[in-house]
Amino acid sequence: MDMRKLVGENFARIRRAKGLSQERVAEISGFSQQYISGLERGSRNPTILSLYELATALGVSHVELVQPLSGEVVSLD
Repeated sequence: MDMRKLVGENFARIRRAKGLSQERVAEISGFSQQYISGLERGSRNPTILSLYELATALGVSHVELVQPLSGEVVSLD
């Protein structure tokens, strides 16, 4: 799995677990709903600052967005 896909999957999983819509996260974070949708699909390449701001909007550490689930292998390609 590549890093963009990992971040997108983690973001979507955490967002859903917190009961937040993409639209609500967009309101909280200041990013557009289209950006968040692209992030979740793995088509966005967020900066470190974006990861921090998105994690803050979800109320989690930025590390949770980049941390593989146990047993996952991540490619930086």
